[in-house]
Amino acid sequence: MTVTIKTPAEIEKMRVAGRLAAEVLEMIGEHVKPGVTTEELDRICHDYIVNVQQAIPAPLNYKGFPKSICTSVNHVVCHGIPNEKPLKEGDIVNIDVTVIKDGYHGDTSKMFLVGKAPEWADKLCRVTQECMYKGIQLVKPGARLGDIGEVIQKHAEKLGYSVVREYCGHGIGAVFHEEPQVLHYGRAGTGLELKEGMTFTIEPMINQGRPETRLLGDGWTAITKDRKLSAQWEHTVLVTADGYEILTLRSDDTLPRVSP
Repeated sequence: MTVTIKTPAEIEKMRVAGRLAAEVLEMIGEHVKPGVTTEELDRICHDYIVNVQQAIPAPLNYKGFPKSICTSVNHVVCHGIPNEKPLKEGDIVNIDVTVIKDGYHGDTSKMFLVGKAPEWADKLCRVTQECMYKGIQLVKPGARLGDIGEVIQKHAEKLGYSVVREYCGHGIGAVFHEEPQVLHYGRAGTGLELKEGMTFTIEPMINQGRPETRLLGDGWTAITKDRKLSAQWEHTVLVTADGYEILTLRSDDTLPRVSP
């Protein structure tokens, strides 16, 4: 397994790409409402990335993916393809954005509630964000990937939820998906040791019901087997000399950009 350590110049490019990805999520929020289609959200994001940011939407044509963002609604776990079906009151939707700027990637996602969502849907979204934050807070040189997996799994399972196993976080840089794989379950003290200059995503997918998923016939859309809700949040994170830096931080985030 070759994990790339980023140079200061590469890290600067990743800060720029990460900030752009975060800005797309900040921009799209006001458009997420009952009646809008995910196809329309995709078009708005695509135009913003290409025309305003002068950047490239990484998912478009990546291994044949047909759109510029992923939109995963309700029981869709990840990699949902934007379509013509209107969102309705009470839906939850994950919007996953990856931007390429100057050859480097910024990858991030967040949950949006469509109109007023039921309390149990809102809670699943909140807990999933807490899981991501708890994982990020353990990032520092000398920590291990298993530390991140364990804290996420424990928090989710303690509250009666389950962690998706088939999809995970990943190293990122000039390449969209590189080593290491970042599992959202596991045992502390195991796995790769983190070193300064590593960049990767933490992106837990947490299910209301059982952890099993099923891939639809389009070859992309993953859903929960029991068709219960699934939520996901994602940030791109840098390992710094004494902790972490979140490269995709938004104004609505409650964790500081760099570890205190």
